[in-house]
Amino acid sequence: MLDLVDLWHKHHGMNLRSGENTHQRLKNLCVALDNPIAEQLKPEMFADYRAKRMAEGISANNLNREHAYLRAVFNELERLGQWKVGNPLAKMRQMKVAERELSFLSIEQIRRLLDALSGDALLIAKVCLATGARWSEAEGLRVSQVRVGQIHFTGTKSGKNRSVPMDNVLVEALNTHLKKRYGTDRVLAERFFMFGYGAFREAVEKAGLTLPRGQLTHVLRHTFASHFMMNGGNILVLQKILGHSSLTMTMRYAHLAPEHLQEAKALNPLARL
Repeated sequence: MLDLVDLWHKHHGMNLRSGENTHQRLKNLCVALDNPIAEQLKPEMFADYRAKRMAEGISANNLNREHAYLRAVFNELERLGQWKVGNPLAKMRQMKVAERELSFLSIEQIRRLLDALSGDALLIAKVCLATGARWSEAEGLRVSQVRVGQIHFTGTKSGKNRSVPMDNVLVEALNTHLKKRYGTDRVLAERFFMFGYGAFREAVEKAGLTLPRGQLTHVLRHTFASHFMMNGGNILVLQKILGHSSLTMTMRYAHLAPEHLQEAKALNPLARL
């Protein structure tokens, strides 16, 4: 299996944005499976490994990701003509995962949070709330990415560039912040990168906000998307703004649209009595 994973990396994985990380995860998986002969890998072997890891507290999401990675190795090598005996995980189902709560902030909570922030962290939060950007995207923003009233995000998680219109007041604030403070192209100084996340965490605590685990800075992106839909935004436009490769991901916010399932109020049998 290790040889097969290396072959996948040589011919395909090394060209992926997160190829090195995925390659290492696959190698760790092969070792955990006792590095079997690839042709002898059976679904039950992976199922046993999965059950063991679940008992150790590994999340279903992580195990589903490993399953997808390993299945993709066989699929890609088969496409390249390097593997000809079928995919042993092709018919194996992934575990069902309960849909995570997507927390978002109310207008009052946004006010309290912004009041608790200052300096670079405040500017990052405003960019995230105004454009749906990820914290890392806003933190590494350069003035050269801000032009003609838009922020042009590059090097994103999905690997796709996207442009989002932004209020002129915030555009001016970004430019002024840079010129007065750093005199470089980067909106935020390199030295701040290690402190920005912590500053946001402190502000969340100061504002008295309780957020779901794993959604600290990401709550800003959820808040943008949620308010966009609640204010009547189009789901397809939201997909483009967030840079989602699949509409399925964006549909998590569809239920917040004002008209979503409103027919239920008028068309149910009780209302017709």
